[in-house]
Amino acid sequence: MTTTTATCVQPGSFLTLHYRLSGPAGDVINTFGGSPATLTLGTGELSPAVETCLIGMEDGTRRTFELPAGAAFGERNPEMQQWLSSKELKSLGDPNEQYAAGDVVQFPTPDGQGQFAGVVLQVAEGRGVQFDFNHPLAGQPVVFEVQLIGIL
Repeated sequence: MTTTTATCVQPGSFLTLHYRLSGPAGDVINTFGGSPATLTLGTGELSPAVETCLIGMEDGTRRTFELPAGAAFGERNPEMQQWLSSKELKSLGDPNEQYAAGDVVQFPTPDGQGQFAGVVLQVAEGRGVQFDFNHPLAGQPVVFEVQLIGIL
């Protein structure tokens, strides 16, 4: 007689899952209803606090975790709010781009291999555009819902 044991998530596990990250204003990321995500724990695709929630979960389970303010993505850092001059913005993208408060703008990483986002806080003629590069859920309580589809 053979017994099978469920596969559990461990550091370095390669996962297929659906997940939702939401804060007080609603969903920021939600893969439910679309294609599932695939990722490897420990590569920085999820925050360490979110990854910790996954450790020990069994293949095929669905859970919801509530993380207190600042636990999932750290506290808001005022130094992550920065002004970029019009000249800098033109060198990074479309020179004719118009910016408005609330816009989310993608920027290339210094190595050119990825992207990161900034939210426009304000536009000042002659000064440029002020961006907030904090994670949208920084400093907020986060609900993390996950359906673990497979552990490879």
